[in-house]
Amino acid sequence: MDTNNKATELCECTTIHDETICFVKEQMPEEEILYDLAELFKVFGDTTRVKILCALFESEMCVCDISALLGMTQSAISHQLRVLKTAKLIKNRKEGKVVYYSLADDHVKHIFDQGLSHVLE
Repeated sequence: MDTNNKATELCECTTIHDETICFVKEQMPEEEILYDLAELFKVFGDTTRVKILCALFESEMCVCDISALLGMTQSAISHQLRVLKTAKLIKNRKEGKVVYYSLADDHVKHIFDQGLSHVLE
């Protein structure tokens, strides 16, 4: 079989492997969990959000700093931060008049690193 072939290979028979189907069905997460997972991956589907996460891997930052770093308006950055916070990927803390953003936990870096590793293969 040619692994470089871009066409999808199809079975030449119609045999259904019931045991395999049952096993896989039992292993699959519930529909709601799969939906939530798909929504999480959608958050990673925006370059600006990925850049913000990369910045926050290095240091907690305020909206002003992220805006200056990425050359974008504070309003645009705030919108993306809201999306990331809703997805529970980042958290914030207030110090006086400044709000600092950071990663919610180590899982975020792990997810990102796995994706980056895959892209670099």
